[in-house]
Amino acid sequence: MDRKLLDILVCPVTKGPLVYDKKNKELISRSARLAYPIKDGIPVMLEEDARQLTAEEVER
Repeated sequence: MDRKLLDILVCPVTKGPLVYDKKNKELISRSARLAYPIKDGIPVMLEEDARQLTAEEVER
């Protein structure tokens, strides 16, 4: 994931910061409790395509 891109992307729901999860290829928004997938190197920043984070995942 390009660091410059990660610096300018925000969660479309909360406008909060995102954390890159390299293992799962996702961008994590703890404030929205959502994980946005990265497909073919492109972040899919649609709420309907994001998966809900578990309470355990939010606390990490």
